[in-house]
Amino acid sequence: MMKNFLDRFFKIEAHNSTVRTEILAGITTFLTMSYIILVNPVVMSDAGINLGAAFVATCLAAAVGCFLTGILANYPVAVAPSMALNAYFTYDIVQKLGYSWETALGAVFISGVMIIILTVTKFRRWLIESIPQSLNIAIASGIGLFIALVALKMGGIIKPDVYTLLALGQLNTFSISSMKILLFFLGFLIIIILSHHRVPGSIIIGIITISLLGMFLGINHFHGFVSLPPSIHSTLFVLNFKMLFHREGLIIIFTFFLITLFDSTGTLIGLIEQTKITRDANKAARLSNALMSDAIATTAGALLGTSTTSPYLESAAGIKVGGKTGLTAIIVGFCFLIMLFFSPLGESIPTYATGPALLYVSCLMLRHIAYVNWDDLTESIPSIITFMMIPFTFSIADGVGLGFISYVFIKLLTGKIKDLNVMLIILTIAFGFYFMLRP
Repeated sequence: MMKNFLDRFFKIEAHNSTVRTEILAGITTFLTMSYIILVNPVVMSDAGINLGAAFVATCLAAAVGCFLTGILANYPVAVAPSMALNAYFTYDIVQKLGYSWETALGAVFISGVMIIILTVTKFRRWLIESIPQSLNIAIASGIGLFIALVALKMGGIIKPDVYTLLALGQLNTFSISSMKILLFFLGFLIIIILSHHRVPGSIIIGIITISLLGMFLGINHFHGFVSLPPSIHSTLFVLNFKMLFHREGLIIIFTFFLITLFDSTGTLIGLIEQTKITRDANKAARLSNALMSDAIATTAGALLGTSTTSPYLESAAGIKVGGKTGLTAIIVGFCFLIMLFFSPLGESIPTYATGPALLYVSCLMLRHIAYVNWDDLTESIPSIITFMMIPFTFSIADGVGLGFISYVFIKLLTGKIKDLNVMLIILTIAFGFYFMLRP
């Protein structure tokens, strides 16, 4: 009877699938993206958020996103906190700019509400189409390099240096620090090898393997396996908006908004293209519902205590297995809820085990830079400026702003005014004032 209900609700048979296939696809997707349960709390804790509360918030926000996408859009796409924007949240807004994590959560919440409004008004599509594809690619790749910088710092591979800004970490001793670096590299190699052989859950396997090796060597300790979920009281509904309504605060909100807008939309469309649901007569409505689901999950995540959510490219693993309906996403959501009872496992995972996962994800993001139109200097030069300045300024907002400004000025000075549009010029002027008026 349950099987018949699921078939009718998700139209499984109409999509040439079965309940068994959808469940298998959901489990496969979860295994490939489950690393976020271990990595995101570590990144959030670097912002000052309680590790246990961040673990619960991560699982709940992901479950909300998956359930909404599965029910409202009937897409086999999983949603969870973004690996790009959690780094921006912690290492840029909190550590570099000095904002509290409560204020950063406020910015996430407002950006989510803005996207909800845009999705309802259909303004979202116009804004997306106004940004050049070359800049979209550069932003994604630049964030990848930004994450790589964070990962290498977490693993002790690089360290600050007075003369050269950055230097190689301590590799020539048998200290605990050098052992952690070796484990970091080993973890990275394990992930690469398993991914090459298309082993499901390659990232999570790498993280757990290195954590176990660290325990065996006495570098880190096991804190348990199963327990009741930690308290989320310290992060629940603690948003702070007071410091956001001025120039720099508005830029932070806009950066969250802009990156979420393009990241979630581009990822979702790319995943849908891998299925046959692109021919669905209700494609536009379902896509809108999926984007709305992600935006609602972002606002819910901010209320719970985690950064912006996004559709996950790892959903492609489940789609390849045969997932075609929202039941796949629902299964992923239930898996995240089950993981709430494995919080001690998260506390046993050290940064030198999660760092390789960040570095691997950054490598995947860096691949996009190959799609820039290198033959057109008016496209490639602004892209490179964006790509370089995001990690060099250690600020996604600064890198994006400099990319926009360089794009508009280069187009104007080379006589390619037709490549510009009103929205792009407005955004460039806004970033111009941001740089001129900053202290």
